[in-house]
Amino acid sequence: MNKLLIVGTVAFDAIETPFGKTDKILGGAATYIGLSSSFFNVDAAIVSVVGEDFPKEYLDLLENKGVNIEGIEIVKGGKTFFWSGKYHNDLNSRDTLVTELNVLADFNPVVPQAYKNAEVVLLGNLHPIVQSGVLNQMTEQPKLIVLDTMNFWMDCALPELLDVIKRVDVITINDEEARQLSGEYSLVKAAAKIHTMGPKYVVIKKGEHGALLFHNKDVFFAPALPLEEVFDPTGAGDTFAGGFAGYIAQSENISFNNMKNGIIHGSNLASFCVEKFGTERMVGLDKKEVNARLKQFKALTQFEVELEE
Repeated sequence: MNKLLIVGTVAFDAIETPFGKTDKILGGAATYIGLSSSFFNVDAAIVSVVGEDFPKEYLDLLENKGVNIEGIEIVKGGKTFFWSGKYHNDLNSRDTLVTELNVLADFNPVVPQAYKNAEVVLLGNLHPIVQSGVLNQMTEQPKLIVLDTMNFWMDCALPELLDVIKRVDVITINDEEARQLSGEYSLVKAAAKIHTMGPKYVVIKKGEHGALLFHNKDVFFAPALPLEEVFDPTGAGDTFAGGFAGYIAQSENISFNNMKNGIIHGSNLASFCVEKFGTERMVGLDKKEVNARLKQFKALTQFEVELEE
């Protein structure tokens, strides 16, 4: 199996949406990425940090899904990263109520020896210095490095972020972040500008409006599946990234055409994530459901048209 190295947060979330609220539940970018990538035939490992307050049952859950957890450091006496947020009625915007970095504040990532030659590396949303620190530990150049980031790092760590962007093959960000990073309103112009910063491929996530993949002059668009119910968008972007990277790692094909398939697989898994609070839907999801919805995606996007010469 090809190796997929995942770097990101393993955390507690407390979420409020128009449909209800939760106490502290399992969250974190690396958690969603790991659960999503577990649907592919890859040897995935997470590099992260948690406190002594993190339940063993959550670590067991990841292991039972086939995700290697030896790179998750447990800090004795430490408290796990905690985020709390409240979503507005449209579910596209939210307010962050609480951010407690806790053990994440002094996190120094250590990549397990067996994964220093991973073919695919997915740098989940974390401080750019931590992301660079992981790349510095790789003993072989990965075939593909995927970076996920957010506007917070653009605001407070832009020079470090630009340094890591130079080193990656794919960047995944949302439309608002793409505009902020590039200074361009048009997403086509934004992607072109971001290409000049280093990444060969730019993925712009548009939430319920799908995702765009740019590679030089080539563009691909994947719609989001129209859903009857959306309960909680938390982790959908990370689930998307995990599906994308998991598929690419499994297929060993990093062409633009194959990345189109990766985008569809990522969008497909993200459509499940939003149906329940937190990781609940991803934990209970089975391969049959995933494949059935992939067929829906195919039906949604397939058409034939006769062109007159």
